[in-house]
Amino acid sequence: MKLRPPESSGYQTDVSSVSRDCFRQDQQHAEVMCDLCSQAGALKNCRTCNNYFCESDALKHHGEMPKHVLTDVSEEVEGRCCPHSRPLEFFCMTDEVPICRICVKGNHKRHEIIYQNMQRQMSGDEDFEQPRAVVPPPGGIHFLSVKPTSVVLSWEIPQELQGPKRFRIKWSSVLEVEGSLPIRDLSKVEINNLQLGQQYFFSVATEDEEGNLSKWVTDRVSTAVPPPRHLTKGHSESTALFLQWSKGENMEGIPHQFLITITSPGKEARAISTRDCYKRLSDLEPDTEYTISVSTVLNDKWSDPVSTTIHTEPCLREVLSKLGLEDQYDCKLTISDVLEINKNDTSQNKLEMPKSLPMAFLKSLFMLKANARSVKCVSCAFDTDKKMSINPLDLITALFLCSDSFLQQDMVLKMTLCQFAVPLLLPNSETREVTMLLWPMREIVQSFRPSQHAFMKQSCEERLVLSDIPLISFVRLGKTCLSKSQILNKLLSNTEHYHDRFYHSDLVCGDVPRRISDGLVEISWYLPCGNRNVDKFSEPLTIANLRGDIRAFDKQFSFLCQTSSAVYIFCDESESDYFTSLQGKYLKAKITLVSSKKGKTFRLKTMTVTPSLKITNETHNKKTDVELVKVLQDSVSKFLQSKPKEVSLANLPERARCCEIAVDEDTDECQNARKNVYKITPHIAETSGFKDIMLPCQGQTWKELSWVETEYWRLRKVGNQNIEEYRMSLITKEKELRRKQQRFAVTPMMSRFLDGVCTAEAQRYYYLKWLEMELEDLSRHQLSALRGLYKELTHKSPQETEEIAEVGKQISACSLQVRHFLRECGQSYASATGLPEFCSARKTLEQLPGLCAQMLLDGFPLELVDGDAANIPMKWIADVLTELHYIKQSNSKLKVITIIGAESSGKSTLLNTMFGIRFPISKEICSKGAFIQLVGVSEDVRRELGCDCIAVIDTEGLKPHQMPQDDHSHERDMQVASLAVALSDITIVSFTETDIVEMVVQAFARLGDVNKKPLCHFVHVHMFEMCAGDRKRRDEEMIKQFNVLIQSDPQMKRGNIKTLSDLMELKSDTWTWYIPPVWKGTPPMASFSIDYSEAVQELKKQLISDLKKCPERSNLMDFVKRIENIWKAL
Repeated sequence: MKLRPPESSGYQTDVSSVSRDCFRQDQQHAEVMCDLCSQAGALKNCRTCNNYFCESDALKHHGEMPKHVLTDVSEEVEGRCCPHSRPLEFFCMTDEVPICRICVKGNHKRHEIIYQNMQRQMSGDEDFEQPRAVVPPPGGIHFLSVKPTSVVLSWEIPQELQGPKRFRIKWSSVLEVEGSLPIRDLSKVEINNLQLGQQYFFSVATEDEEGNLSKWVTDRVSTAVPPPRHLTKGHSESTALFLQWSKGENMEGIPHQFLITITSPGKEARAISTRDCYKRLSDLEPDTEYTISVSTVLNDKWSDPVSTTIHTEPCLREVLSKLGLEDQYDCKLTISDVLEINKNDTSQNKLEMPKSLPMAFLKSLFMLKANARSVKCVSCAFDTDKKMSINPLDLITALFLCSDSFLQQDMVLKMTLCQFAVPLLLPNSETREVTMLLWPMREIVQSFRPSQHAFMKQSCEERLVLSDIPLISFVRLGKTCLSKSQILNKLLSNTEHYHDRFYHSDLVCGDVPRRISDGLVEISWYLPCGNRNVDKFSEPLTIANLRGDIRAFDKQFSFLCQTSSAVYIFCDESESDYFTSLQGKYLKAKITLVSSKKGKTFRLKTMTVTPSLKITNETHNKKTDVELVKVLQDSVSKFLQSKPKEVSLANLPERARCCEIAVDEDTDECQNARKNVYKITPHIAETSGFKDIMLPCQGQTWKELSWVETEYWRLRKVGNQNIEEYRMSLITKEKELRRKQQRFAVTPMMSRFLDGVCTAEAQRYYYLKWLEMELEDLSRHQLSALRGLYKELTHKSPQETEEIAEVGKQISACSLQVRHFLRECGQSYASATGLPEFCSARKTLEQLPGLCAQMLLDGFPLELVDGDAANIPMKWIADVLTELHYIKQSNSKLKVITIIGAESSGKSTLLNTMFGIRFPISKEICSKGAFIQLVGVSEDVRRELGCDCIAVIDTEGLKPHQMPQDDHSHERDMQVASLAVALSDITIVSFTETDIVEMVVQAFARLGDVNKKPLCHFVHVHMFEMCAGDRKRRDEEMIKQFNVLIQSDPQMKRGNIKTLSDLMELKSDTWTWYIPPVWKGTPPMASFSIDYSEAVQELKKQLISDLKKCPERSNLMDFVKRIENIWKAL
């Protein structure tokens, strides 16, 4: 409805403000205008469409819309006009009707009101005196400044005004008169002491010398509402943030509120009202830009907004904060962080908060628990708080994002042993980047039998990253009723054992919504064992699994289509429109649809996209998962028989870069380290000759020197000679050999090795890893054949001792590992004193103990006893451990756990599983000598354990007398075992079915010279389930066997040792342990046995408990002295 306001004879309003502000003073109500023509007065109102029409337009409207109801306008206007029979002094702009003073305070309160007669407002009920003469009115009013409590206004001086320039200005708010003011010779004035946020009417008239006034020129303005101040953003999450601000100036004590407006491009704006000076905004979208404005609201007036632009955090930061990993996103987790003994190792703490999940998962993973991914908070078990839950895939994604490259590598290696799928493409929801994780998979080496090898009963051992294997990818389009991961697990599981390689919704917390792991591409391998009754597929294949909808992850989908031999797309038939977008694109992979019809039936369809889209049915409808798995198995088997293209993961980085996917190995440290390694490995044609020429310090001279050093104390060849004279001759020979060793110059290859080691820490570790892998690859095939021959001879022809010994020597000669280079470092360092003081080579060599100490601290094992020379390089070991003492700032109190036992009894595997460490699991006969590795102790349990770190010592296996022996191997075995026992606080003795009881007794018998009685645990490995009665009988038989040997030993009699308990300390209830077999299933598809891991964990808990009760030891400096003294005494 439009009203035509009447003209006023009293004063004139500003038509620029409101077009309907003029009224006839004698008219009781305004005239309603026609909405169609806007020229004639309206006579009719349409109740249906709420429009007003003049007579002609009403007739026209009725003809077009005969069902619309028309009524007379006069009835409605009268109904909306003032009922109080008072003068209509005001006009309501909201309802567009004239009203009286009572209406202003009543039904029209808070409406937009203007005056119809300013003279009545200024003088009460009496009219202003009308000007008797024509006085020229001023021009329009201009508001130059509008503040919360003041207004500066100006007006135009009429041109026809003669004489003095005199004006009168009056102002008022809607409900009360405020004031008036005469002005002389000015046309601008500032009015102060106004109220905040009020609408004011200002009128100006020209006044002549006789006091006559011109027509009033009127305009209105509202004083400003002070805006909020100090708008700041507080804590921000992915879907919420906290805002706070302070009140506007002079607003204290005045009732008001605030209006918050939230806008974002492409999204509907929303507003929130509050009386507080803070607000938590929720239900925002992650990783989204928002403009947030806050205005003060007073008397229905808004202040100017204060605004800020924020970007909500991606979900990643929220998940990391929930997991307690926010600091590790920038400062990465390391291997030493995981290996550290903490409260979870010393007590039975329940996982009550999500922040405890990452370390719990890593600890379980490093103990090779097949259920490591099923970690959850206690509350999740009772569904009391879903907010405490987190999807394990999110946990794994977060940990890979927060770990350094070397921890990632260890994680992947252990995940592979547990038969978990491992990340290939890692998404970062914060940076929107995707990274190909090639480096973590570099260490995976597997032995398997493809069909061509199975026929000859031969296995091939390969580094999987370098192996050419068909890649088959499985992806999802939209939502499907099928669990793709469950189907894959059934597809890849051998007939004898089902295993969940890919985590799925039916597993613990698998139904918790994923927040950061969508876009993750995992891979796993199917590797045949050569047994048709076990294998699902006769050839190896790599399986990739993309998490999430392919429409949201175009980079990953494109990469898989370009690199895979085949891609299987799980989808519903209703999603088929998507495939038109692929039409005409060049996809290298064969595309197969796993199509479902509302989840009731499934079938495979072949899809081609060039030259046009074509989909053909490959199978009939299937109704169950079992049927679907069977047709998938047939489809994959048929595809493998067609000899599809093969690809090695090492050759995929270039394709990844083309798909805008980053590659983790593209860092300078990694690439520079690799280049330095290639300065050495191409020059290794034959390992035995290379060691003789390029690593001369550890050759025959060192072995002779070792014999002389040990002979000085052991006097094996003294015969009838005078001991002092004999020792003097040995000293002379030692000096000659030292001089001979010092004459060996640093060879070119050793010089290059030192250049690679003496770099920044990250590059140094990349260098050592690259070198280790390259050296293994150089000798793998030759060593694999020799190991197979050695294993066959020892099992089938143990009487062929000479032949077995010869094969053992060949294995030793062919072996070339990083430890040989580090051993050369130790010998070169010991000889460095013969070099000129300021020689660059000497300076380089003098850095080595410090570098090796840091490596020991970071999880690298140190060779304590040289197994080839049967000696300890004492100066090297002493200086490395001394440097370590200084690195730890003298906080180096330690306790020692060692293991001795039968050859190939899984000693290294046991320690690695127990502590997560990485003793070399020898691919030769067995580990030679002894290795030491350091495990840190967190500050909160150091007092409880009585040490700052734990030294774990792994030793060479003990061989029964009937096994092949070289000249001094039996004696070396005994010396190493006795040294380990003498150094230890706790000794683990590992048994198999092999009879080594006599050798264990001999190892302990030597301790009489060092006054040592260690706490012992006897561990029977590879033991299948045995009842308590059988275990008790076996224990009694073993004790009886030990006691018989002790009582018949002359040395024991001299020491008054009669029983096993006199020789070692044993706890009656925990002295024997029965550990199940390591593997569950048939390798290479077997997973690590959960029974094995749990049994080892129980043993670890007992060892930690026993360590608490062991006497407190001295620091590393004292440990060095003990090593030297015990070695001499033995």
